[in-house]
Amino acid sequence: MEANAQSTAKILTVGPGLGSLKELFAKIKSINGKHGPFDFALCVGDLFSSEGGEQNVQLLLENKLDVPFECYIMQGEHPLPQAVIDKFAKTGGELCSNVFLLSKSGVIRTAHGVRIACLGGVYDAKLHSLLETAPGFLSRHFAAQTIDRLQSNALSKNSAKEGKNYTSLASIQSNASSSELVDILLSNVLPPSITQFSAIPMKGSPAQDAYPVDELVRRLKPRYHFTCAGGSFWEREPYVWQDQNNRVSRFVNLGPFGGAQQPGKKERWFYAFTISSDTSAAPPANKTPNPFTERDTNGLKRSAPDGENFIFGENHQTGKRVKREGDKPPPGYKCKRCEATDHFINDCPERTKPPDGYLCKICNIEGHLVRDCPTKHAPGDTGGRKPRPGYVCRACGSEAHYLDDCPASSRPYDGHSNTRRGPPKEITSDECWFCLSNPNLAKHLIVSIGSECYATLPKGQLVPTSTSESESSSEVPGGGHVLIIPIAHYPTFPSIPAEFSGPIMQDVTRYKSALRKLYATYKSVGVFFEVGRQRARGGHAHVQAVPVPASLSDKVETTFLEEARRQGYDLVEDADETSGSGYFKVELPDGRKLVHVIPDGAPFGLQFGREVVASILGQPQRSDWKVCVLSEDEDKADALNFKNAFQSFDPSLV
Repeated sequence: MEANAQSTAKILTVGPGLGSLKELFAKIKSINGKHGPFDFALCVGDLFSSEGGEQNVQLLLENKLDVPFECYIMQGEHPLPQAVIDKFAKTGGELCSNVFLLSKSGVIRTAHGVRIACLGGVYDAKLHSLLETAPGFLSRHFAAQTIDRLQSNALSKNSAKEGKNYTSLASIQSNASSSELVDILLSNVLPPSITQFSAIPMKGSPAQDAYPVDELVRRLKPRYHFTCAGGSFWEREPYVWQDQNNRVSRFVNLGPFGGAQQPGKKERWFYAFTISSDTSAAPPANKTPNPFTERDTNGLKRSAPDGENFIFGENHQTGKRVKREGDKPPPGYKCKRCEATDHFINDCPERTKPPDGYLCKICNIEGHLVRDCPTKHAPGDTGGRKPRPGYVCRACGSEAHYLDDCPASSRPYDGHSNTRRGPPKEITSDECWFCLSNPNLAKHLIVSIGSECYATLPKGQLVPTSTSESESSSEVPGGGHVLIIPIAHYPTFPSIPAEFSGPIMQDVTRYKSALRKLYATYKSVGVFFEVGRQRARGGHAHVQAVPVPASLSDKVETTFLEEARRQGYDLVEDADETSGSGYFKVELPDGRKLVHVIPDGAPFGLQFGREVVASILGQPQRSDWKVCVLSEDEDKADALNFKNAFQSFDPSLV
């Protein structure tokens, strides 16, 4: 809770309604009359029935159910009804008066100052890292991208009334101390580590393999975490986060409200509590060790002692001599490198010194051997080894990974060769160049943040700026080369689930329109291009916008078509970019679109769009962004100049 928020909030949390909407809201009203008033209610798990119940859904959406006060609901184990998804897409979350649907991976801040994070759906270990996009409400699962998106959204300070998942521009650019911590986490899935150190037995045996939820809890450190796994009530002893001034966390698993009655006493399905903005209270006496930062060593394997081994029999040492640190060579031994007699060759101080004139074959720099190269183990952008300088992937044209690690490569893995290591490592939002949660994101280049997208100047603008003394600068203040990027992480625009794509694409359109108006003020036109690789899991969808002098606008289409023919690409007007494994699209100054569909596994140069525009501008040397990189101070000057010019057109300020 924020310092300027209400000091306390009284909250009612209830378990799955499972289609019993009328009865649940009536019971909430009754509890509010006896024990309230409550500020709002949280409904954990499935509110709707998995077996239909369309009539109750329609009554809710038509505002014909009596909902006594604000209730926040989530996706539980099952897909949501289509009518609910349609209403969510239209309103951004408000289903009817007092009922708000939380995003599957959303974070909101209520009017009472309480930050609530939600992870909807269920976990499947096989699907979790294989799915290429975050599943929407029509899927019962969540994926790695769902959690990445939630962690990214957790950096924002959102309002439930605004329905926005972003931080202000000022806070993004100066958020060295931004926090992902939330007050409340709702999930349908139990974090497997939660039962560690607890002396209170949990009924049943809910799934225990959702380890990504463990990591999410470590990141968000919720003060209250509610789930509904296994159909039974369980309240765990509290635990603390020592690295957060002994911040106290509590965990509660709720039983269901609706559904078929089980024999015996009904499990407790609601939990009322008050949460305060003051987190300085002393840890409770019944606290346990933190199950997410400490390990219960009881039952862990111990190293085999000398003597008998129950598998191999006697635990004999091999006859091979093990050299220990500080051992001296035997009499008569000479180091083969320096001929000294007081050390072995592996301990020779000359061992790391290369011969005169030696060039490292990895980085082509003198001063060290290949085995000591500082870039030897540097990872590429897909998790494999970083290529040597000058290497270009034949599948996608990237310089940041080898062909064997390329997500676009169609080379099969034969099960024997050690050159192909299977699918590329999934890139999380912490590693993605464009996710706001990445601590290495160049936040000083961000120039605007809208409702679903943000705009930023790139590193190494294609257009020369006023800070580039040796080149004629752009007419647009600050350069004008802009990236339009969705705040949520999706690899391509076509991969965005239907319930989210509408608002995102509307924001993209608003930014394009605003940039056209800005460019026109400086006698320029806009060229917009994007590359989408459907199998490139590490990508983040974005559109590049570059101003071109109006006097050169006639050259844009002809230059793109000529260069495409030269490189064997088919640019077709208004082609369907979703029909292949990837695409390149350019939007011409007159608004027409040319698309090249990239066949599965076919090579394509990722810098194609930049290279063509550089040619149009007569600046072919600027086709490589790395040679255009400026200092941070120069970047900040460009960003400030651009923001001042863009202010009257910026859709986030209108």
